[in-house]
Amino acid sequence: MIRKAVIPAAGFGTRFLPATKSQPKEMLPIVDTPVIQYVVEEAVAAGITDILMIIGQGKRAIEEHFDRSFQLENQLHQKHKKAELAEIRRISELADIHFVWQKEMKGLGDAIYCARHHVHDEPFVVLLGDTLIDSSEPAAGQLQQVFGQRQAPIVLIEQIDRSQVSRYGVIDAEQIEPRIYQVKDIIEKPSEREAPSNLVIAGRYLFTPDIFDYISRTKPAKDGEIQLTEAMRMMVKDHPMYALLLNGKRCDIGNKEGFIKTNIEFALKREDMAKNLRRFIKELATRI
Repeated sequence: MIRKAVIPAAGFGTRFLPATKSQPKEMLPIVDTPVIQYVVEEAVAAGITDILMIIGQGKRAIEEHFDRSFQLENQLHQKHKKAELAEIRRISELADIHFVWQKEMKGLGDAIYCARHHVHDEPFVVLLGDTLIDSSEPAAGQLQQVFGQRQAPIVLIEQIDRSQVSRYGVIDAEQIEPRIYQVKDIIEKPSEREAPSNLVIAGRYLFTPDIFDYISRTKPAKDGEIQLTEAMRMMVKDHPMYALLLNGKRCDIGNKEGFIKTNIEFALKREDMAKNLRRFIKELATRI
């Protein structure tokens, strides 16, 4: 059983300005729940309760969200709002959540490297704090199952249209079992013509602690960032690495259109909203 998870949540979220000028993009709500809470609950559902978040400037709201709010709890208690009080307390008790600061925005590889003292010599799961996976079985749990068999690093992947590959890390891999591939190489944001496949990284990883050695030897890119995929490329030359095809859906909330669509999809799953929302969508469609 994997005991620890790392959630990088230090980026500025510039694609969502001005909404993210004063609040973290990870705190943007899907219906009424911040994106990062869904990510934490995925880890918890996979049996992981020791979570380290990598945060940066302007991310205090994330810390406050998972901390106790005695003033709010008292107000809810005084107003006899029992359901709301129970939910607020549940959030603060989800897991043992720790925080470390990424002092400079130097890329995902550097963010993961900030976790080295917390992880020590244990395997760990990485869940990107702005990526939501909708699946019946937690994606972090799916990775753990394969790790139990292979005892090697694993990356979660999905199949996309080749016209979109330039936005992702793309793997070159050989299928060895249903949904399981052995990774041969990883290309960061290739052109459609250069891409070795249409299998892309889906925001979830399971690493052994030697990933930190490879990150420490990764040279910064032209923009000064340390790319996690470059460290993984070095790692795969020395050790087996596997990829697991996602059984579920990665919700694309990295852009505004995807964010709105995800909100609608999740709202339509809610018993308290679905009926009226469907009616509204149908009415709206007749007027457009």
